[in-house]
Amino acid sequence: MSTPPATADRHVPVLRDRIVALLAPALEAPGAVFVDGTLGLGGHTEAILAACPHARAIGIDRDAQALDLATARLSAYGSRFVPAKARYDEIEDVLAALGVSAAQAVLLDLGVSSLQLDETDRGFAYRVDAPLDMRMDPDLPLTAADVLNTYPAADLARILADYGEERFARKIAGVVVAERDREPFAGSGRLVELLHRVIPAASRRTGGHPAKRTFQALRIEVNGEMDSLAAALPRVVEVCALDGRVAVLSYHSGEDRMVKKVFAAGTTSSAPPGMPVEPPEHAPYLQSLTRGAEVPDAAEVAANPRAASAKLRAVRRLAPTPPGRIRYAEGATDPPDRRRTTQHTQSRRSTGSAGTTGKGHRR
Repeated sequence: MSTPPATADRHVPVLRDRIVALLAPALEAPGAVFVDGTLGLGGHTEAILAACPHARAIGIDRDAQALDLATARLSAYGSRFVPAKARYDEIEDVLAALGVSAAQAVLLDLGVSSLQLDETDRGFAYRVDAPLDMRMDPDLPLTAADVLNTYPAADLARILADYGEERFARKIAGVVVAERDREPFAGSGRLVELLHRVIPAASRRTGGHPAKRTFQALRIEVNGEMDSLAAALPRVVEVCALDGRVAVLSYHSGEDRMVKKVFAAGTTSSAPPGMPVEPPEHAPYLQSLTRGAEVPDAAEVAANPRAASAKLRAVRRLAPTPPGRIRYAEGATDPPDRRRTTQHTQSRRSTGSAGTTGKGHRR
């Protein structure tokens, strides 16, 4: 068995220097708090702690393995770093439990982490045959195999189209349903073979690996990523202190649209057109720090291909949010996993397909 690479060697933080430049001005005062809502292997947090010697960091992640590795990586910073096992949409509860009233800077680096891609037995990577799991938190009730084996064809097509931007979503969903009737899906190899067979050869020659979009869609669905982000964005803005800063890295057009809408609601006046004097409650409470979405340059993408689809947006907090001005992305305000667990349980009961996933999918 080969020795796993060191934590710092297996994780290249996307747009690291730019994120430090955007957030560091808010972290100069002694005791300033930086919250990494998606800690992963801790690369961004390490860069912030090194660049901002007076700041302390709180690292949030739902993945216990990532927390352990990042904590070991950041051990040289002692009490300046505190880990917290939670989802980033629980940021208010995490800060309250630590006695922190506000954060001077917050970062969300969305999507799958290098750890999850590199740990082949977790099913995130499509280049290795592994159990179809894809849970960032092993305590979640839903696996990728559950989605493939129990969702109706219409729901499968929807998540493949919405979360994976897959052109052949309906065709893939139809073949998945036919195949699972013959034998339930258990490993990723069979799914990759199916996708290679279903997606036309001309389409396989462009746009990367033919399984990339389907695996992305399944991961987002299993982990409730879009619901978590919709719930988290307004909460992240609210925990940000005055003159504090928020940065969000997204890798999917749906994620970026949510971020853009929530930030735009704060950076734009809500005063009716033609009003001669802008009332304070209509004034912007956020200031954009990026011109639209910034992307990595060609050199960074060449060095780190996982950065290719990244988009970075950042804002500064100008004022408290006026009553009624909080923008909830896509209208989601409730804890997402609570909703999705109920829906999935109902789906499994209605289809009579509980227990279709083998024991090997529970780590």
